[in-house]
Amino acid sequence: MYKGVILNIRLHKSLTTHTTSLLKQYKCGVNFVVPSTTYVNKTNSKSSPPLLVDIADNGALPLSELLPHKPKVAPAWQVTPSTDSSNLVKHYMKLSKIRLTSLVVITSMAGYAVAPAPFEITTFLLCTAGTGLLSAAANATNQFHEVPFDAQMSRTKNRVLVCGKLTLTHSMLFAATTSITGLGILYYGVNGLTASLGLINLILYTSVYTPLKRISILNTWVGSIVGAIPPLMGWAACADSLGPGAWLMAALLYSWQFPHFNALSWNLRPDYSRAGYRMMAVTDPALCRRVALRHTIAIQAMSVAAPLLDTTNWWFLLETTPLNVYFIYLAYKFYKESSSATSRKLFRFSLIHLPLIMVLFLINKKKWFLFDDQKTETNRTELVSA
Repeated sequence: MYKGVILNIRLHKSLTTHTTSLLKQYKCGVNFVVPSTTYVNKTNSKSSPPLLVDIADNGALPLSELLPHKPKVAPAWQVTPSTDSSNLVKHYMKLSKIRLTSLVVITSMAGYAVAPAPFEITTFLLCTAGTGLLSAAANATNQFHEVPFDAQMSRTKNRVLVCGKLTLTHSMLFAATTSITGLGILYYGVNGLTASLGLINLILYTSVYTPLKRISILNTWVGSIVGAIPPLMGWAACADSLGPGAWLMAALLYSWQFPHFNALSWNLRPDYSRAGYRMMAVTDPALCRRVALRHTIAIQAMSVAAPLLDTTNWWFLLETTPLNVYFIYLAYKFYKESSSATSRKLFRFSLIHLPLIMVLFLINKKKWFLFDDQKTETNRTELVSA
C-alpha cells in the first residue's frame, strides 16, 4: 500500500487542464470541484470522493506546485520582438505624428509664400518635402525616447511603439533614414541656410526639448522655439536669407504656441503628472494661465509691427485685430476662470486662429514676385535678338 498524502484542492476551472497534466506525470488519480459545483471525475474508481488527489510517496509534488501561483503583474510596456508589417504606411504616419508634421509643413510653406522673392515651384516642393521628412524624424525619435512614459498616459498609450506594432530598432532606422534624406534634400536641393535651420531644429527637439520635459517647465519655451523655426526655413528657402519679416513670422509662431499648448495641457494634467512630466499646468497652474494671456497680447503687438516693418500692408492689421482681440478675450477667461470649458474654448480657437493669420499674412504681403525679373529680362533680350 502506498504511503500517500491526501490534499483537498479547490481549483478554478481555468487551472484544471494545467494541473491535470502535471499530475499525470506521476500516474495519479484526480478529482476536481469546479466553481459551478459540477464534479469532474477523472479517476477509474467510481467510489472515489470528489476532492482527492492521490500522489505516490516516491515522487510527491510540493504543495506550491499544485496550488495557484501569485499572478505576475505585467509591465506597462516591454520590448516587442518583431514588427507588425501588415500596414507599415499607417504605422509610419502615426510614428511621424502626421497631424503635427502637417502643421510644421504648412507653416514652412507660409514662410516661403510670404518671403519677398520669386516663387520657384521646384524649390518650394523640395523645401516642403525636406521639412516634412525632418519633422517625421524628430517625432519618431521623440516617441522612441518616451515609450515607457507614453504607456502611462491615456492620450499616448495607443502609440505604435507602445502597442508593439513597430520595434524600437525599426523606429530608429526610420528616423535615421528620414533625417538623412530630409537634410540631403534641403542642402542639395534648396540651400545651406535652410538645411542648417532644419538640423538645428532636429537637435533642439530630440536632444533638448524631449529630455527637458521631465526636468523643468522651461521645456515649453524650448518647444516654442522649435515651433517657430519652420517659417524661417520656408523664408530662407525662398529668399536665401532672413529678413525682418521672417523673424516677425517666427515670433508670431513662438507666441501662438503658449496659449495653444497651455490650454491643451490643462486638461491633461493627470496624465502628465502620472508620467512625471514637468509642465506648467502641473507644477505652476497660475503661471500657465498668465503666460497664455501674455502671449495672446503679444500676438496683437506683432500684428501692429507687421506693416511698420513693411512686411505687410495696413489691411493686415485691420483684418487680424478682431481675431486677436477674441483670442485675448478667451485667454482672459481662461486666466480668470480656469476650467475644462475655458481651456477647451481657448485651445479650439487657437487651431482656427493660426491658419487665418497665415492666410492674411500671405494676402497682405507687401511685395509680390510671380517670376524672377532677371530671368524674364534675359528671355526678352533673347527674343529681341532673334
